[in-house]
Amino acid sequence: MIATGSLLRIERTVAAALIALWLLLAGATAHAATIVLTDVNVVPMDRERVIPRTTVIVTDGRIASIGIKAKLPAGTPVVDGKGAWLFPGLADMHNHVSDRNDLPLLLANGVTTMLNMGGATNAFAGRIRLAVNRGELPGPHIFTAFVVDGSEQYGHFVVRTPEEARAIVRLAKANGYSFMKVYTNLSADAFAALADEARMQGIGVVGHNVQAVGLARQLAAGQSLVAHIEEFFYGFFPEPPADDQQAPPDEARIADAVALMKRTGAYATSDLFTYRTIAAQFGKPGVVAAYLAAPEARYLSPSDRIDWARSGYQKKEVDLSRRVAFEARFVKALADAGVPLVTGDDAPSIPGIVPGFSVHAEIDAMLGAGLTPWQALSAATRTPGEFIAKTAPGEERFGVIAPGYRADLLLVADNPLANPATLRRPLGVMVAGRWHDAAALKAMLAKVADERTVP
Repeated sequence: MIATGSLLRIERTVAAALIALWLLLAGATAHAATIVLTDVNVVPMDRERVIPRTTVIVTDGRIASIGIKAKLPAGTPVVDGKGAWLFPGLADMHNHVSDRNDLPLLLANGVTTMLNMGGATNAFAGRIRLAVNRGELPGPHIFTAFVVDGSEQYGHFVVRTPEEARAIVRLAKANGYSFMKVYTNLSADAFAALADEARMQGIGVVGHNVQAVGLARQLAAGQSLVAHIEEFFYGFFPEPPADDQQAPPDEARIADAVALMKRTGAYATSDLFTYRTIAAQFGKPGVVAAYLAAPEARYLSPSDRIDWARSGYQKKEVDLSRRVAFEARFVKALADAGVPLVTGDDAPSIPGIVPGFSVHAEIDAMLGAGLTPWQALSAATRTPGEFIAKTAPGEERFGVIAPGYRADLLLVADNPLANPATLRRPLGVMVAGRWHDAAALKAMLAKVADERTVP
């Protein structure tokens, strides 16, 4: 007689094999030169509008036409939208995903573009990135940033001199990185050399406040993205009173920050959900335990579960509630002023933030801060596409539904501009012309959960 535990393991192995076979068969249309999506309401996100009940033709991974019913060869794959809504794929412009098994979590949540903001393994930044971007592995299109600092304090690659800074920019570019990410302890001289070399090499500069420089000078020198909204607390707004270190800035200073961003044309990552999630767990181990018990936590890798449980946030007695409220008002002011915002979340390095799912949580947080659906959804689609077009020359255009753009698409049941929550339940996801229907997305999630279930 086979023991119950052994039988369960056999059933799991068989199920995993069937899922893998199903995904292989389901992906048979993924490499078709042309795919047609019919009877779809297109929300292109080029401006606030809808193109009703139309046809979209995708050829060689790009959108070929909208609204043109061309005569196509027999056997051309057709996705019947049945009146559903077609929306651009979402972008996570600040994560630390470095495990290929996290990529299906992003894809199943409609994320078709990601920017790893540092710490990726060599294998992920090289071999896996290339395989995904060529369509050999399922996942969102991957961009990577190489993070450097001026000391070992945070565990990043250390550069101390201008010569080292210039050399590392050239090395990062040679290894396929699209961005240099600057960190807190970089020296002023090293930052200046890095920014200058990055400009000459055509590689973008993103990241944190550099204490020796400050955000105003960093953005003036060409840094194109502030990686966290809260970096303004440390590198732009005046320091808080000595007897109230977590006091929020004077709201009158928001106008100065808006003016800086408008003057330099810089982008900022709205991470309202991330900052709120961090603040909620300070000094509260029970909150972290609740994060680990949440339904989405079953998709975490064992190492991430351990890291969450050991996180130092829960050991700090800090009340960030006033800063959390200030940040929401700050993001609202930036959006209303037309400062370009992009979505990002730090997943999975922060307890409570699961890859893919957290992008929707950030959209919800932006809506909760008073942003309109157009503003919040632009930060997850159109604006990341504009950012990459501006800072990574030669990359394919994405972020809106228009001829010539990469075919990164979501099919959903409702109009996202009226009901953003519909994006949480995609009927299908296309990344660079490769189509995954709802059953395939569900199978992806089931496979990850099964492989990561703790015995």
